Amino acid sequence: MGQVPARGTWTPLGTEGNKEQQDRTMGTTISWKLFLLLLMSVEVQESSDFHLAGDYLLGGLFTLHANVKGTAHLNYMQVPQCKDYEVRVLGYNLMQAMRFAVEEINSDSSLLPGLLLGYEMVDVCYITNNIQPVLYFLAKENFNLPIQQDYSSYEPRVVAVIGPDTSESVTTVSNLLSLFLLPQITYSATSDRFQDSSLFPALFRTIPSGEHQMEAMILLMTHFHWNWVIIIASSDDYGRENSQLFNEKLEDREICIAFQELLPVPLVNGTMMPQEKKRIEVLVEKIKNSTAKVVVVLSLDLNLNNFFEEVIHQNLTGIVWIASESWSIDPITHNISHIQQAGIFLGITTQSVHIPGFSDFRDKHIHDKRPVMNTNSTQPTCNQECDVCLDAMKSYSTILTLSGERVVFNVYSAVYAVAHALHSLLGCNDTACSKDVVYPWKLLQEIKKVDFTLLGHRIFFDHNRGLPMGLEIIQWQWDNERNPFQSIAFYNADKRQLSNVATNISWNTPNNTIPFSVCSKRCQLGQWKKSVGLHTCCFDCINCPAGTYLNHSEDFECQSCPQYEWSKEGDIQCFKRHLEFLEWKEPPAIVVTIFAFLGFISTLATLIIFWTHFETPMVRSAGGQMCFLMLMPLLVAYAMVPMYIGRPTFFSCLCRQTLFTLCFTVCIACITVRSFQIVCIFKMAHRLPRAYSYWVKYNGTYIFVVLITLLKVVIVTANIMVKPINPFIQYDPADPQIMIIICSANYSKGLLFNTSLDLILSIFGFSFSYMGKELPTNYNEAKFITLSMTFYFISSVFLCTFMSVYQGVLVTTFDVFVTVVNLLCISVGYFGPKCYMILFYPERNTLAYFNDVIQGYTMRKD
Repeated sequence: MGQVPARGTWTPLGTEGNKEQQDRTMGTTISWKLFLLLLMSVEVQESSDFHLAGDYLLGGLFTLHANVKGTAHLNYMQVPQCKDYEVRVLGYNLMQAMRFAVEEINSDSSLLPGLLLGYEMVDVCYITNNIQPVLYFLAKENFNLPIQQDYSSYEPRVVAVIGPDTSESVTTVSNLLSLFLLPQITYSATSDRFQDSSLFPALFRTIPSGEHQMEAMILLMTHFHWNWVIIIASSDDYGRENSQLFNEKLEDREICIAFQELLPVPLVNGTMMPQEKKRIEVLVEKIKNSTAKVVVVLSLDLNLNNFFEEVIHQNLTGIVWIASESWSIDPITHNISHIQQAGIFLGITTQSVHIPGFSDFRDKHIHDKRPVMNTNSTQPTCNQECDVCLDAMKSYSTILTLSGERVVFNVYSAVYAVAHALHSLLGCNDTACSKDVVYPWKLLQEIKKVDFTLLGHRIFFDHNRGLPMGLEIIQWQWDNERNPFQSIAFYNADKRQLSNVATNISWNTPNNTIPFSVCSKRCQLGQWKKSVGLHTCCFDCINCPAGTYLNHSEDFECQSCPQYEWSKEGDIQCFKRHLEFLEWKEPPAIVVTIFAFLGFISTLATLIIFWTHFETPMVRSAGGQMCFLMLMPLLVAYAMVPMYIGRPTFFSCLCRQTLFTLCFTVCIACITVRSFQIVCIFKMAHRLPRAYSYWVKYNGTYIFVVLITLLKVVIVTANIMVKPINPFIQYDPADPQIMIIICSANYSKGLLFNTSLDLILSIFGFSFSYMGKELPTNYNEAKFITLSMTFYFISSVFLCTFMSVYQGVLVTTFDVFVTVVNLLCISVGYFGPKCYMILFYPERNTLAYFNDVIQGYTMRKD
């Protein structure tokens, strides 16, 4: 295989042999003259930072210069000259960390004894120069990269590659290195795409994934109660991917996005088109007018200079800026003039681990004499030089020293991971290692298995091939004597928790209060959130209505109280309703009981009086045996009055709706038929003698009472079947705090249905008694029956009407009161006068007296 020819020429494939030769070499070593390696120097300066000879070489890819959208070099088919662009101090600092780690390993006689680890490092110029360094690393010492069927025995220039930094560059590099299973360890690319081993089989990383970064941001905002935020993402792969991930992580979190915008990416050397500059002006104005005071900036560091200059120009202050790891410790952005006036800067970055000796190593290198370049070389170095890096490092030496080694440890641990894998693969002992050929795929297997402790931290790669290190939340400071990136909290990646949150954070606000960034203020206890617009974080606070409660302020609806509990408007808990029924200790119950007892005693006395004077004309004129048919149900009805008092039960309700109403119906039926019979005797017997004779012969009065009773039994039974008896709790509409126990849900309708027959009988009883108002005095019961029937009718109608408009405990009180009064009207109004005559006017209770009264009535009528 020949060497690469002079710059600008290359040898086409297939001109160096016949077909037989091509067939023989196919699958083994067909040689490509690397077109993209024309600018690579063969004579590397021994004193260069970019090269160190060794038994095994590591490749390093770092951003020493910045070129965002530079594509002019493609017009000339050349590798871009990175030194023409702006210096990136952090990249050069990371390169020094790799140099330090390699030299430290070489000076350690225990890790790789008898071996020297070397390196080849190239400036990737941000994202522009990725392909050419990879081809250089994959090529052999003679700068040829053969095409083979099997690369398992292929030995590239380097055994592993450290870097590059951005996800976009890592993807490009990994796509090539994966074809050779050449191990690659990135130190700052956070894309979650790299967890897919089928796409990136040889890729590892020493930085937590973007998912952990987003989780740390969300926990930070949750801790300080910021739920109204703005997202600014750069219009590149990094910005779009992380903004999408951030939005996904916000699902089911009580954090809302006021708005999100894309930040224009500048052209070469930070220049911007007029329309992009206008977009930044509008964006800053939009942030300024927003009520959200927390801005999450997901962007690479190179995109931010123009943005923050516009922020300062428009005097945008009082904002909490949350930086992604890509720019959270960028010293150049930190040193933008007057940037501290823009507000509070917080950021997510890797865990700070002190590396003993590194700061001294860097400072010594900065102050050493600059190496003299070989000006006689006809082939200039290709992106392995940086003329102004040392000067830039001097300018930022202090800030780099104070900020501690953060991403530096990622590079440092990556180098040590490769070294430990080589230690295992080469079978090293305390004194020596074998110097066998190291094939990339074999080293890859060993890197997967590394597990060691470095500076007190366990270094191993998890199932996602990432290093499970924590993250730190830092705050920017501008005190020359303090760390410019002061740690204020720690994020544990395993537990996904935020801890060690500082309490002495300087917020630069009155009384040093935490900045306020919420769409709506927190609701008070007992208030629910009424959403306003599309954001769940924007709402009005409304008191929970009576009967509901809310004991915390994070819900969008109130919970209903349990069945037997109640709450007032805006309550945070329910209380038990007061259960009310007609109790024995209440005055109405006592009064009704006394009257019922007196009615029972008087009715019993009447029964005894009528029994002892059964053969007298007074008893027979009152109805004779039918009087006992009335008095016995009256006694039972009085005995049923206690069933209206106390907590209703199934038995008491059954007695109310069956036994009591049947007894009362029997009494009304007897009074009605008695009134009808008297009228018939005196006014209708001579007109309808046959009908009257049948009435008397077949005991029409008793048949009527029996038929009415049977009809009432049918009504009561139907009512119970349609509306089963079951004590029911209902709420007092006038006072929802009160529960009332009634016999059924439709008690008022059932009562009306049961009393319908009694009301009809009372109307007939009243009519018949009124027709007999002119009968003889001993038979004239019109005024007593009229009075009792009229009262019963009016009281029943009143009770049903009252029950239709009121459902409180007074319904039971009125019900039992009306019942007792109606019973008293019958027992006292109908039987009272007769008992009075029997006891106090015995001379009027004779047959002769009754005959005289009847004769007198007949003579007056004639």
